[in-house]
Amino acid sequence: MKLKTIDVSSATPTEIQGYLHSAIAPRPICFASTIDKNGAVNLSPFSFFNVVSVNPPICVFSPTTRARDNSTKHTLENILEIPECVINIVNYKMVQQTYLTSADYPKDVNEFSKAGFTELASKTIKPPRVAESNVQLECVVNDVIALGKTGGAGNLIIAAVKLIHINEAILDTNDKIDPHKMDLVARLGGDWYCRVTSDNLFKIAKPTDHTGIGIGVDSFPKEVKNSTILTGNNLGLLALVSALPSNEEVEAFRKTDEIKKLLAAGTDNRTASLHSKAKLLLDNGRVMDAWKVLLM
Repeated sequence: MKLKTIDVSSATPTEIQGYLHSAIAPRPICFASTIDKNGAVNLSPFSFFNVVSVNPPICVFSPTTRARDNSTKHTLENILEIPECVINIVNYKMVQQTYLTSADYPKDVNEFSKAGFTELASKTIKPPRVAESNVQLECVVNDVIALGKTGGAGNLIIAAVKLIHINEAILDTNDKIDPHKMDLVARLGGDWYCRVTSDNLFKIAKPTDHTGIGIGVDSFPKEVKNSTILTGNNLGLLALVSALPSNEEVEAFRKTDEIKKLLAAGTDNRTASLHSKAKLLLDNGRVMDAWKVLLM
């Protein structure tokens, strides 16, 4: 791997932004609605955003100052006056409208009207919610931390979630949010976004108290750890097991029709043949059977 190294001390903010936005992605979008002391509403998206605590429930997002002149955005100005906001979660059906609100409209322009969104009164705070959003978080701002003094500097907004509003249509039969129904979008670098659809969702099993701590890649036999056929994801799956199969289990699997046929076929490179079979088993979720093959 040939690496390009960027020294941020000699790069421009625009160059740094380009690399970081593209590398640290996808990023969820905080679609923040705020209000100033005179009652003027603002609506704007931010991709420096995440949830960082659940007890208490805390979200953070960061409006940056404009690189060209170090001016602040209306969202930040409003929050410094009225420390409240609604974080509206963006779905695919509303992403083009959301993008409209990122323009630098004058302060007296209500982006709800400009983008065609519907204002929905909040229950506990002054800023309105976006009715088209499937999840709306009413938040009180605990703190605003300035991260720099020059153009492009962030202002970290620490927002405590007080109410969570969820469209019941996106819930499953267990009353949990169904990721297949969320149709989320996320921010990449430049003009690029991505959409979370059913065909690109996948699960990764977590180590649990029941299964125990995984053995780790450092416990693998050398020929498995250095395999030219198994991928990093394959090794990760293999490393999750809490114990390797016994010699008896390996021998029993060797006698199955599936493996007898593989061994009878013969090959100039038995290790490659076994590793290819193990990879196929892993792709089908048969982790322990893959280990049995690798230990033959």
